[in-house]
Amino acid sequence: MTFQPIFLRAAAVGVCAVLAGFSNARAATLSGNAALTSDYVWRGTTQTQGDPAVQAGFKLAGDNGWYASAWGSNVEFAPEFHASSELDFTAGWSGALSDTLALDINALHYRYPSTATDLNWTELNGTLTVDARYWLSLGYSPEALGSDDAGTYAQLGARFPVNNAFRVEAAAGYYFLDDVYDERYAHGQLSAIWTVNAASQPVELRVTAHGTDSGAKRIFGDNAAGSRIEAAVQASF
Repeated sequence: MTFQPIFLRAAAVGVCAVLAGFSNARAATLSGNAALTSDYVWRGTTQTQGDPAVQAGFKLAGDNGWYASAWGSNVEFAPEFHASSELDFTAGWSGALSDTLALDINALHYRYPSTATDLNWTELNGTLTVDARYWLSLGYSPEALGSDDAGTYAQLGARFPVNNAFRVEAAAGYYFLDDVYDERYAHGQLSAIWTVNAASQPVELRVTAHGTDSGAKRIFGDNAAGSRIEAAVQASF
């Protein structure tokens, strides 16, 4: 596709903008997280065939909003290609647009170093948050899911704090994969999240119910799509 090189150049320009942003930042903060989950579920479908996953990530953020992050997990979504690990590299900007609106825009590169087959791909994402409670996310890639075709993803979500330690989150997503699979699918999720030691180094305990429609089953199969429960614990530092 002629658009793909243009897209990749745009992503490269975005990374350069992040580097320039860091050079102009007065201070930068390094943070990280580590998680253990009973099932790595991404956009409604399991990436580990229902098996547990160990995950960890780091983020470097400047005081002017520019940031870069790296995150990794074990996977098992493409056993025929021996894909056993995933590394995600993100570069972007986030900040407040007003008292009620916040924006996050980034370039996200998915990389699978454990396979000889080229499954790597890049996606541009944007998330608009309202009152720190409601969000709308959009993602686009001309090489969706490691293919040579485009895909667009949209998600609408909300979080409902019950108290300082407990909240409920709900989200619904729709993935347009007509060019890749001549198919599209919807999914939804509902999470209950408990936060321990919120004032110092927070630890989150999360239970999430996931569900997809029949479109996801036609694309990924009954074992990867459908309904499932995920339980996870995540520590931030």
